[in-house]
Amino acid sequence: MNKRQQYQFLRRAPEHPTQQTFRRSLWLKLHVDLPLLTLLCLATLLGLIQLYSASALNIDLVIKQAVSFSLGLMVLLFLAQIPPRFYQSISPWFYIAVLALLVMVALFGTIAMGARRWLTIPGVTRFQPSEFMKLAMPMMMAWFLARRVLPPSLKVIIAALVIIAIPVGLIARQPDLGTALLVTGSGFFVLFMAGLPWWFLAVSATGFAAITPIAWHFLHDYQRQRIITLIDPEADPLGTGWNIIQSKTAIGSGGLMGKGWLHGTQAHLEFLPEGHTDFIIATYSEEFGLVGIIVLLLLYGAIIARCLYIASTASDSYSRLLAGAITLSFFVYVFVNAGMVSGILPVVGVPLPFISYGGTAMITLMSGFGILMSIHTHKKLMY
Repeated sequence: MNKRQQYQFLRRAPEHPTQQTFRRSLWLKLHVDLPLLTLLCLATLLGLIQLYSASALNIDLVIKQAVSFSLGLMVLLFLAQIPPRFYQSISPWFYIAVLALLVMVALFGTIAMGARRWLTIPGVTRFQPSEFMKLAMPMMMAWFLARRVLPPSLKVIIAALVIIAIPVGLIARQPDLGTALLVTGSGFFVLFMAGLPWWFLAVSATGFAAITPIAWHFLHDYQRQRIITLIDPEADPLGTGWNIIQSKTAIGSGGLMGKGWLHGTQAHLEFLPEGHTDFIIATYSEEFGLVGIIVLLLLYGAIIARCLYIASTASDSYSRLLAGAITLSFFVYVFVNAGMVSGILPVVGVPLPFISYGGTAMITLMSGFGILMSIHTHKKLMY
């Protein structure tokens, strides 16, 4: 073997394990998944661009949203440094603490806009404890199920449903149907991924259909009206059906390529209320058209695909269940918002992730992605 062949052989030879450890990616050492972080930043940038137009060129709202994203990014980086084992150890205590806050809301919470959803710290701030349950629920369910033989037995399934039902009942009582549905979904997804039998799903669907007529009588008047509006928005075109009608008009008027950024009429002429929050996808569709919607959905699809990859490669049951539930909960955010704006679901006040204006929702989302990055990067550093 001549010197050239020796050199090529040495170049192909694997590095010593200590050298591989020494040369680990800087991003991995910072516990940051660069592909996921890049996608989140792109989604936020797109949201800031659209928010400026949808808010009638209100730069103050854009700045506040950018600040919320910056705070959320710091929370993400902080949570990513914490090993998943720590999250597993605190999961039941976090759940109990948030549950206690929900009880406090029911007893002496602050009433605003006809709902008792907030706790006020005098002279400091007002916050909504139900937002914390969006993370506490999947963490608790993952902790509960990871300690048991999977797929779960009927006894374990019933216990898990009780864990879900208690906080959901408190949130629905506030009333906050949108958050109650999201919390229900975040817990149910963990149960589903743990191996929930198909016969149980069939029985549950049948039971739900059977009690629907009875549940109708327990809904608030505004909740019933939302369902009626979903079925026939034209029944009250100047009242409860106004938002859906104007939203569909905005989506349809965008056509293939849209009217162009800052040239949407439904939001700028104030035909579409809440055009910068819950209905921002309608203003986006009007300005960027079908092509813009496809780009946005592809971006969301890439985020979900990356998160599902993280969940599928997690190193233990708790991490897999938690990562999968956070990912599917994010999907529900997108699906429910797009569904209610397009008129196929009732309006329940669910924001569009990273696009709708809202600081609390932004920080909650970033917290979930911080936990996902913790699961992914800590697993890699173990090898």
